[in-house]
Amino acid sequence: MVKILKRAYLIIMLLFIYLPILILAVYSFTSATQIGAIRGFSLQNYVTLFTTPELTDMIRGTLLLALGSAAIATVLGTLGAIGAFYSGKRVSTLIGSLNQVPVVNADVVTGFSICILLVVVFHISKDTFIPLVAGHVTLCAPFVFLSVMPKIKQMDSSIYEAALDLGATPLTALFEIVIPQIVPGIVSGFALAITLSLDDYFISTYTKPAMFDTISTYVVNATKGSQTTIKTALWALSTVIFAVVVLIVIGMNVRALQKEGGSHAKE
Repeated sequence: MVKILKRAYLIIMLLFIYLPILILAVYSFTSATQIGAIRGFSLQNYVTLFTTPELTDMIRGTLLLALGSAAIATVLGTLGAIGAFYSGKRVSTLIGSLNQVPVVNADVVTGFSICILLVVVFHISKDTFIPLVAGHVTLCAPFVFLSVMPKIKQMDSSIYEAALDLGATPLTALFEIVIPQIVPGIVSGFALAITLSLDDYFISTYTKPAMFDTISTYVVNATKGSQTTIKTALWALSTVIFAVVVLIVIGMNVRALQKEGGSHAKE
């Protein structure tokens, strides 16, 4: 009975998570204009998605923003984690505590604060994209820190000290010894930063230029409009994003299994 309840609970949770996405995926391949009766098969939503300049520009801008802010956040988060690890106990604790603030803080507070600081106090125009990038970096860097720090703690710190004893400079030892050992954490942090940037709405709303939209802000504004073709094209966009994420996860798992099988074969 307990096993049945556990499986039923798992199935219900999976349905709550994936059923809405699957419904959108089904309707994205139809000519329906709203969720309800399923009409005939059609690829018009995907044609609209990839041929409408407004949509393609929005997707391209969102991806560039995510990649750029994730790259900056990865550098800052990695350096912060390395600096915190090799600092004294008090400094390391202080850095770790400060890193938690953006993590637990509400996105709307972060976005509003950055807008006031950069736009109102320092008079930086939002048209320069600086507030938007700064907001996304502020959102993503703490999570990169949290992804890299466990890998640094797993690292054998004596190797770094041995490299210094053998004449390597701290910079050389950093790039030749430390970073190669924490690459998995850096990659995970970078991927997480891209996801957070793509998903963000509140920070983007407060810091973006007036004529620029990310996927999240565009979707919210489009659902309030009356353009039916745009709304249904967003079903296709959701399906494409979900399919890409699934393929990436499958690829990462397959690669991990291959590495595990290769390591067992060597043993």
